[in-house]
Amino acid sequence: MTRQITIVSSAGARALADACTAWAEKNKLVLAMAVIDWGGNVLESHAMEGAAANAIETALLKARSALRWRRPTSETNKLVRSGENLAPTFMNDFPQPGALPIILDGQVIGAMGVSSGDGEKCAAAAIESVFKGQATFTGR
Repeated sequence: MTRQITIVSSAGARALADACTAWAEKNKLVLAMAVIDWGGNVLESHAMEGAAANAIETALLKARSALRWRRPTSETNKLVRSGENLAPTFMNDFPQPGALPIILDGQVIGAMGVSSGDGEKCAAAAIESVFKGQATFTGR
């Protein structure tokens, strides 16, 4: 048997990074971002001039956590902090706010992580800009 999957193209990943960068510049923030596909492979990463040395790695860790748990990392963070679900802490995840899964037609096609505390706002603006309302970032 086979199934058809939708993927984020390299051009789409670049567009997400560009849209997040534009949002950050508009809001006078300096940050880094990473876009990964449904398998966790890096499609695009970008650090704005002046971003911290570990910013891309932080964005990537957040993106992988959003992908694995299929929810915004802020939600996973709340689950961990409340003690409701501690699995992310021993599964080497990074449940810090700043990343969103990218969901299209009910299928998680990737994730976007951003190094800033406002990362989810930046990722949401990018997903909205690139997918024009066709993709969401929460399946719950």
